[in-house]
Amino acid sequence: MTHTELGKKGEQVASKFLEKMDYTIIRKNFKCSQGEIDIIAKDKEEIVFIEVKTRGSKQYGEAREAVDKYKKKHIKKAAMVYISKYRLESEFIRFDVIEVYRKKDWFSIKQIKNALW
Repeated sequence: MTHTELGKKGEQVASKFLEKMDYTIIRKNFKCSQGEIDIIAKDKEEIVFIEVKTRGSKQYGEAREAVDKYKKKHIKKAAMVYISKYRLESEFIRFDVIEVYRKKDWFSIKQIKNALW
């Protein structure tokens, strides 16, 4: 499995996980000139902007460590574009990271809520 394929599979796994947790998926792979957001979902009264990081192992550290200050800046800017475009200024928002690790034929998932603040 290539790096790109693993990333796409991780986003699929994360989406299914969120749906099982009663989130509503609003959009996947929102792209704009400011950046990209992997998943935008609704959790009760909050709009959640989610960055998914998928790894084959923890050999090079935790997946969330790849969300550095540069990546956080672009996620926040892309979220602001989305909020403005869809007039969501009065909504509660949250930024999460979901770590997905491939373990042979299955995946483990960890959600970190409010990860960018």
